Amino acid sequence: MRSRNVGWRDAGIRAFVGLALLIVSATFQARPLVALGIGFMALIFLGTALFRVCPLYTLLRVNTATKTA
Repeated sequence: MRSRNVGWRDAGIRAFVGLALLIVSATFQARPLVALGIGFMALIFLGTALFRVCPLYTLLRVNTATKTA
């Protein structure tokens, strides 16, 4: 199992942004491809917030999670 590299504050911000993007995606009924793209980005934000693992953070060796002994 991968170690978590997203802290709780970072995960909260990602969840908020993901929910906001889902709402924006729902309002773009006239442009379905734009809505699909925004919805996909929202799912990525929500997934990284839920599992607290960010692949980009892994590549850049960034860790916002606190270390517990």
